[in-house]
Amino acid sequence: MPVNLPELNPASLTPIKGVRLGWAESNIKKLNRKDLLVIEIADNSSVSGVFTQNRFCAAPVTLCKKHLAAVKNNQVASIKALVINTGNANAGTGEQGMLDAITTCQHLAENMDIPVESILPFSTGVILEHLPINKILAGLPLAVANLKNNNWADAATTIMTTDVAPKAYSTQVKIGREQVTITGISKGAGMIHPNMATMLGYVATDANITQSLLDEITKEVADLSFNCISVDGDTSTNDSFIVIATGKSNAPAITSREDAGFKEVFNALLETSQYLAKAIIRDGEGATKFITVNVNGALSIEEAKTIGFSIGKSPLVKTAMFASDPNLGRVLAAIGYASRECKSLEDLDTSLLELYFGDTLVAEKGGRAASYKEKVGQAIMNKAEIDITVELHRGNESATIWTCDFSYDYVKINAEYRT
Repeated sequence: MPVNLPELNPASLTPIKGVRLGWAESNIKKLNRKDLLVIEIADNSSVSGVFTQNRFCAAPVTLCKKHLAAVKNNQVASIKALVINTGNANAGTGEQGMLDAITTCQHLAENMDIPVESILPFSTGVILEHLPINKILAGLPLAVANLKNNNWADAATTIMTTDVAPKAYSTQVKIGREQVTITGISKGAGMIHPNMATMLGYVATDANITQSLLDEITKEVADLSFNCISVDGDTSTNDSFIVIATGKSNAPAITSREDAGFKEVFNALLETSQYLAKAIIRDGEGATKFITVNVNGALSIEEAKTIGFSIGKSPLVKTAMFASDPNLGRVLAAIGYASRECKSLEDLDTSLLELYFGDTLVAEKGGRAASYKEKVGQAIMNKAEIDITVELHRGNESATIWTCDFSYDYVKINAEYRT
């Protein structure tokens, strides 16, 4: 079961003015399960996205980028719909995969009477298999007919693959006397590692944010949330994070970082995205531990993140966490080889480094801390949530990443993924 992930209460998810969601059961991979989602977006909304950097990126990712570029080039007024299928990634599918993604958009465009270029397609699931396109096309009219503004909880369930639990979050902030709402959903449990992960994330707000500013915000929020998680060190072919701003709130428009409400809305978007990102880790395939790695005192954020991920994706660290084994050497080794991915760490002075489990100093001056007692470390490792802090004492930059352990179930889930 997910590690301390609260059960989703549909009533906690506030609808966003200008957004409706509809789902269908298309039997893409399994019978009688929600697996096709359509999200309708009000005219003239701002929509921004960041995507996987995997060179084998899926056909829908390529098409999303093309359609977002069409908006920027004024070839189409705005993005008006998203379509997401689970059960099949449409990745590694060559020319046919692109044709299937285009066909999906064409049929949805006909059903909704909107331009093809105003639709963003997304797929997630098995790689190197062609879409069951006829099943998807048959499901589109059903999803459109089911469009409602309060379908957020069903939408969170629809986009799941190996997830055990749906992931969604909603919050509100005030700008002056006016209220702004933010609601989001995500999916992901395995093949999770920046940039970005096997994850899909969709966050919407009724705030009025200009397109250029939303583009900046989306990248910054992604870097502080979905680009700070790792389940297994594998980056997928389909990762996408989309932020929608419908402008339907009565709050004043936000056109710059100096405008009233910018800080409040940015922080709410970040809060929502970090909750969704951490929910992915809590629901990591087979996870029994939720681990926070803080790295402080680095010369750069790159240094801090590199060390954090070196610890967070180490199979030896992760299996020790699963066994509740306070094996300090595995963490130190992971810190020590981080220079393979960040050359500035080649002169890391390990004699200055301090390592903490929780609030307990466990290593300093290049070795075990004199004050450290094994039974204290064991008590920390027995917990479901573990904090690891690395103090480098070489600069002023910091980073936090979230990860989980490796259990027997992780191997089982992935060994049986296609069966």
